[in-house]
Amino acid sequence: MNTSRKLRRRFLQLGGLFGLGAATGAVKAHHTDTHFADASAHQMVYQCNRADPEYIDHILFSAGELLRKYGDDIEIIIAAFGAGIHLLGINPGRPITKLQQQRVASLNSYGVAFHACGNTMKSLGWEGKDIVDFAKIVEIGVDDIMLLQEKGFSYLSW
Repeated sequence: MNTSRKLRRRFLQLGGLFGLGAATGAVKAHHTDTHFADASAHQMVYQCNRADPEYIDHILFSAGELLRKYGDDIEIIIAAFGAGIHLLGINPGRPITKLQQQRVASLNSYGVAFHACGNTMKSLGWEGKDIVDFAKIVEIGVDDIMLLQEKGFSYLSW
């Protein structure tokens, strides 16, 4: 078992992200190496379209709780567009806290994917270098959500 898989398993067994709760069930890190090449039992896509700190905290906390509950049996994507794109910005133009940026990086290190809307980035004059390196740039954020739903993802919008 590679180091990242061992780390993820240990992390989830010890109570997971942000030190809250406990993992349930066995954790088998099948998609941390392949980044979800294998089908997971559950798939969730979160819409993040606001830069309000409380709103973003709810999304990040919820994603962490699902990861803690389902371990490697869930694929989570946070789709950022509109003002929510600032969550993925290297130098956000909106009030994104350092803690939120750390939580995003932490979630990503445990398999949560982040998608950035290319249209929103263009409207801000942003390029790939302006967002976190692990974010996947999609052409149209809302189209990305629709396509993910067509693939069986559950969709959550606050």
